Amino acid sequence: MKASRKESPPSGESVSDHVSSAILRALALAVSAEQLPSGLVLPDEITLERPKNRDHGDYATSIALALSKSAGLNPRTIAEVIRSHLLADGEIKNLVAAVDIAGPGFLNISLARAGQGSIIASILNEGARYGHGSALEGVSVNLEFISANPTGPLHLGHTRWAAVGDALGRVLSAAGAKVSREFYINDRGNQMELFGASLRAAAMGVPVPEDGYHGEYINELAKSIKGAHPEFLQLSEVESLAAFRDSGYSLQLADQQRVLQDFRTNFDTWFSEKSLYKNDFFKHCLDRLRDQGHVFEEGGATWLRTTDFGDDKDRVMIKSDGSFAYFASDSAYYISKRERGFDICIYMLGADHHGYVNRLKAIAACAGDDPGYNIDVLIGQLVKIMENGEELKLSKRAGTIITLEELVEKVGVDAARYTLIRYPVDTPMVMDVDVLRSRTNENPVYYVQYAHARICAVLRNATDIGIFFGVDQIHPELLEHDRERELIGALAEFPRVLAGAAELREPHRVARYVEELAGIYHRFYADCRVLPLGDEEPTALHSARATLCNATAQVIANSLALLGVTAPEKM
Repeated sequence: MKASRKESPPSGESVSDHVSSAILRALALAVSAEQLPSGLVLPDEITLERPKNRDHGDYATSIALALSKSAGLNPRTIAEVIRSHLLADGEIKNLVAAVDIAGPGFLNISLARAGQGSIIASILNEGARYGHGSALEGVSVNLEFISANPTGPLHLGHTRWAAVGDALGRVLSAAGAKVSREFYINDRGNQMELFGASLRAAAMGVPVPEDGYHGEYINELAKSIKGAHPEFLQLSEVESLAAFRDSGYSLQLADQQRVLQDFRTNFDTWFSEKSLYKNDFFKHCLDRLRDQGHVFEEGGATWLRTTDFGDDKDRVMIKSDGSFAYFASDSAYYISKRERGFDICIYMLGADHHGYVNRLKAIAACAGDDPGYNIDVLIGQLVKIMENGEELKLSKRAGTIITLEELVEKVGVDAARYTLIRYPVDTPMVMDVDVLRSRTNENPVYYVQYAHARICAVLRNATDIGIFFGVDQIHPELLEHDRERELIGALAEFPRVLAGAAELREPHRVARYVEELAGIYHRFYADCRVLPLGDEEPTALHSARATLCNATAQVIANSLALLGVTAPEKM
């Protein structure tokens, strides 16, 4: 059935945004009419809450209480002024049914039936773009969320960022940002030489250096290289080591790329640390920092005076022997990002990198940037995997901790991604393999996916018995049940949840939201009959409820898409 368009808030603006804007207009009008003091400083935005008691309306705000002191007025007086302007605002006359004043000055706002219908219309009209906004429109973001050596498989620490970083990229894009996802290849330094020596030793059948790389994957790589290039063993030791190192680098990096692609995590740029030292780029970066007045020489070494900007000590960039410190790469890499045109540089680092926060922000300040805006550093905590009541620590291939690929083999991409994303990254987490394999409500990804599949089954059945649903079948005047109102209210919150997830860099908010939405839908389904019983004839109420189901399925699918998780139509 072809859908028609119905009145709804502007694309990308939720109903709560629409009401918030109306409150701001009301305050501005009250000031201009001298109902409020002319010097009153008005907020940039109004925060609306969803009352737990639905008798208190669909939205509530304490703005009158917040302004009472500076205005020198009783909060209920301010609330009454706002109320009068809201009720006279033609832009929201079809959205708001009532504005009540409660307690010391709270404003409780109830949506009209047409307003609730406009929420459903917005969802169905915007489809996959419902919830997307423009808060970050015009902002270019560099999102670096995996930094790894090309010397072995991606492990569990990388796995958490592979899921969360990818989801954050999707969330930021949905907020209007232009996002470039970047993988930082740590391909410079002694670890690469040890990698080459380990591969050569394995190919020759001699013990791998004690401080080298171990694990079955080293034997697999060495065998592959030896089979393709038997001549490598005939080269001089120096040439042979370099040949095995470079071939192993290419093969291992390709394997990391394959594993990440299978995990639905894709990067726009694979950035080589070595490239920072080519074509005098590091010298260019050093000159830029020197021009800002923060580079100094001491003890034969070159330093960056990061203590000027909150770091606990100044950082050496070029050691007295002429070699580059790792901090040199950190500095050049930040400047590279900014000179490539990125406004905001987001770093997602592991639990052992807490000390990097201040030093990275100090680099931005030394470069003449605003560390409060141009750079954002997120620290992720460790992940523990449990199976059969015991913690898993050993990898079959890597010989150390569990790899990303092994985790996916155990629970699947959807369960792994969803579970890794649904927790705040600054808290340690435990993944229980047995729970994630189960098809029960204890498994959060199953719980959400089942809600989507259940709705799809309902809509297939509705189609089979001739129930029409879509934008022209909303009939908001018929949706009077408390469960219907609760579900519509939850759907209306999605744009605000998504905007908050982008602003706070917390994609777990989307996961927690969609779990709550799934629970609300299941309660609605239990209490509100969607399909007619027996020989009962379909009515407009059945169509309205099926349409509400259709909108719910869209929001669940949109939420899961932001997490890189599938929304199955059958389970």
